[in-house]
Amino acid sequence: MANYRKINSFKTVSDFRNYLSDEAINIGLVDEVPIDGSAALTQKISCYGRTIGNRWAILPMEGWDCMPDGTPSKFTRRRWLRFAESGAKLIYGTEAAAVMHSGRSNPRQLIASDHTLDALKQLHQEMREVHRVKFGTDDDLMIGLQLTHSGRYSYPNDAHVREAKTAYSHPLLDIKFGNSVADVVSDEEVRDIIKHFILAAEITQKSGFDFVDIKHAHGYLGHEFLTAYDRPGRYGGSFENRTRFFREIADGIQKQCPGLHLSVRLSLFDILPFVKGEDGIGTAMAWNNSKAYPYAFGGDKSGMHMDPDLKDTVEFIQLLQSYGVKLICATIGSPYYNVHMQRPAYFPVSDGYLMPENPLYNVSRHILAVKRIKELCPEINIVGSGLTCLQEYLPNAAEYSVSNNEMDFAGIGRMVLSYPEICNDILAGKKLQRNLICRTLGDCTNAPRAGMISGCYPLDSFYKQLPEALKLKDLKKCN
Repeated sequence: MANYRKINSFKTVSDFRNYLSDEAINIGLVDEVPIDGSAALTQKISCYGRTIGNRWAILPMEGWDCMPDGTPSKFTRRRWLRFAESGAKLIYGTEAAAVMHSGRSNPRQLIASDHTLDALKQLHQEMREVHRVKFGTDDDLMIGLQLTHSGRYSYPNDAHVREAKTAYSHPLLDIKFGNSVADVVSDEEVRDIIKHFILAAEITQKSGFDFVDIKHAHGYLGHEFLTAYDRPGRYGGSFENRTRFFREIADGIQKQCPGLHLSVRLSLFDILPFVKGEDGIGTAMAWNNSKAYPYAFGGDKSGMHMDPDLKDTVEFIQLLQSYGVKLICATIGSPYYNVHMQRPAYFPVSDGYLMPENPLYNVSRHILAVKRIKELCPEINIVGSGLTCLQEYLPNAAEYSVSNNEMDFAGIGRMVLSYPEICNDILAGKKLQRNLICRTLGDCTNAPRAGMISGCYPLDSFYKQLPEALKLKDLKKCN
């Protein structure tokens, strides 16, 4: 495996910039983030008739720490309140909430349903209160909730037992994950899932959230329908049919939840699934077919790169705009089958593979995909992602991207688990707390994959003291 140079080895922005240039990696950096109020990250922006107070966004992450019935636990509450105190003025999606039990990605995932309404409402109110106490107002804070069905990656009853629901039979993913035609949902099942999305949106609105995010990313059910070319009937084949899943959800929400704003987290482009090679390094699955690879939404049909014009993606975003969507959250790929691209990191997760290419190259792919969409769809506001791998230089890249209209919001995910104050520290001109900077060690994923609650075990003192921390260390020794 190539020994990619670690971020903390660079002593200055100039050193890091020179390295990126030598490696032909396109990531822009400012020398420093201005602290006189002129920074792009401090600027307000109007969206959905509201003013959002700055350009930091907390990305929706998939929690593994709710109660078995899907209500938030004390661990969930702690995370969400830390998000609210981060200084970010857009809490995009807060968390991935399953719309029904069978669509949970794990047995501890949040559920948006009648029985969780009171808890969600209370926690949302608490988020606003702690933000208001710390920052003086919550008038410029926007909070959404992400709704999802995990589809092919559903583990509702046991963290180690997949109960897949797929949009169609995928010739490569079926092999990788052991799926069969029996896992493909019927049209009747699809209509039932759509009803649950609409009901979950009603819960979201009653809980007080400003918007709802209908997840179409990472190979989950909504995203998978976008490439359901081989599915017969109303939900597959043509673009109209492949987007019917979203359209029927959106139509139902607009009818049942007037005033609730719609948003979408979208994988802008995808590539072939990867597997661990004999040397432990990730390698693309072979596509032994004379035809172009059709299942990478937003891809260039080679299965390995983004379509320069993002034709599929742009057509879908234009459809979203016709439903009043003014804000999307961008991502690329999937943590299940090409994690090196979706979640750039220096260390593999426990069930993953060694990095097949420089992690910083994949950071650049996130940034450049959003930049291209900004060029092709200038009226849509976009939350960027994939920035945590930049570590100390995340602020320099975020400021560059926002100031150069490459993204409207700098979204952070893993980093906020270890260092939720990073948004406020940067805007206040404080020196970064290096002991809290995420080093992409992967334990926030390793623990859940082993059936333990999610959290930053290496850097967050709260999680360091839990018994799960010792279990995780022992697990890593065994591996």
